[in-house]
Amino acid sequence: MGKPTGFLEFNRKTNPSRPARERLDDWREVYILREDQQSVKQGARCMDCGVPFCHQGTIIEGGATGCPIDNLIPEWNDLIFRGRWKEALDRLHHTNNFPEFTGRVCPAPCEAGCVLGINEPPVSIHDNERTIIDKGFENGWVIPEPPEERTDKKVAIVGSGPAGLACAAQLNRAGHQVTVYERDDRIGGLLMYGIPTMKLDKDVVQRRIDLLAAEGIDFRPGVDVGKDLSAEELKGQCDAVVLACGATKPRDLHIEGRDLKNIHFAMDFLRANTKSLLDSELTDGKHISARGKKVVVIGGGDTGTDCVGTALRHKAAYVSQLEILPKPGAERDNENNPWPQWPQTLKVDYGQKEAIYVQGKDPRDYLIMTKKFAGDEAGYVRSLHIVSVQWDKDEQGRFIPREVPGTEKVIEADLVLLAMGFLGPEDYLPDQFSLERDPRSNIRAEHEKYSTSIEGVFAAGDVRRGQSLVVWAINEGRGCAREVDKYLMGETYLR
Repeated sequence: MGKPTGFLEFNRKTNPSRPARERLDDWREVYILREDQQSVKQGARCMDCGVPFCHQGTIIEGGATGCPIDNLIPEWNDLIFRGRWKEALDRLHHTNNFPEFTGRVCPAPCEAGCVLGINEPPVSIHDNERTIIDKGFENGWVIPEPPEERTDKKVAIVGSGPAGLACAAQLNRAGHQVTVYERDDRIGGLLMYGIPTMKLDKDVVQRRIDLLAAEGIDFRPGVDVGKDLSAEELKGQCDAVVLACGATKPRDLHIEGRDLKNIHFAMDFLRANTKSLLDSELTDGKHISARGKKVVVIGGGDTGTDCVGTALRHKAAYVSQLEILPKPGAERDNENNPWPQWPQTLKVDYGQKEAIYVQGKDPRDYLIMTKKFAGDEAGYVRSLHIVSVQWDKDEQGRFIPREVPGTEKVIEADLVLLAMGFLGPEDYLPDQFSLERDPRSNIRAEHEKYSTSIEGVFAAGDVRRGQSLVVWAINEGRGCAREVDKYLMGETYLR
């Protein structure tokens, strides 16, 4: 490394967030870039560690660690330190098609694997990544690069989320004619409508889509394959099909009162908000408003956090978040969750920080199960009946939640958002293709092969592996592109 003692000289500094009092009045991104000199120092913190666990995504004793797309992190950290920003961008794009996305929304499993993180705060890899790509766009270094030659092969990709876009980018680079179908009115899938604007500005998404279009990819929004266009018609138009349509079937809560009004799936709430925001700055009345309401979010993950942040920007009366799992500890459990696994520790994300600013406390309550919803005479939800739980092993040794007697209570709610994860893809598309499914209802396709039970049909991303991270979707899209290219040409030079 350029400065072997950098990790001894400089403390970890991350990108700062805008003050909560300011950002709660708009939809602009929460985090802003730090000064270049700080990024140079952060690059200098990258050690000459010998074995960089950060750059390779792997599973160690059941725990994930490292970058799923094998980003060359030590290399571009060193280039940042030396001020060679354009070379750093080239190394970053070598493995990652969309660092402007991962540099904003990835939880950074790379940092969990940072060797410095054994006994010091890890290198701020995530923020270095965003700094490199944002500087690349600022300086005009990121330009369309269409392939010099075209093959006569046609590939259809269903779904324009991170897996579909990564697959499209790579196959287009190989010279194939790529068409991407998206059922929504805008391209981007999860990136456009699933992640709120304050985490990922939609101009950032559209900027990359415009680049891909300039490179020759044909985008067709508003086409729902399986409904507007049949599986047989699609297969008849191309040489290979890639299904990258995500795991979009939400987990429901089948309890008394579920049919009451103002109980919504989280993604319906978030999608409608972003679409209305883009269409009319929320003036068209086509979103689910939390203004003045007592909001309860059921689910403690990233989607739940996004619901909290969105509801606060609507000026909700109050927001609470219920989580059935135990509260994580503040420190890593080194016996059961050792380095370099992802640390299972308490994290206070932007939504919780905003709720603390507005309400004076973290909105999350742990070990809570909702037993029923209750409503008024007009059929609107007005309260939740909840109970505390503890996790015990059943006869098969599986952990299950058991109610704690005497802990039942009722909490008020005017709007309930279900953010409990996803169960796999919607049925109509894999059914129309007559594809085999795995026990979790995902499309069956072996990792690193991606071929389904139907020849010439491939699957990648959440539709194959289940709900996961954007960075894993990019990994799958790139890997699927290699296999499709090999299927079409007999060999591949794609990375």
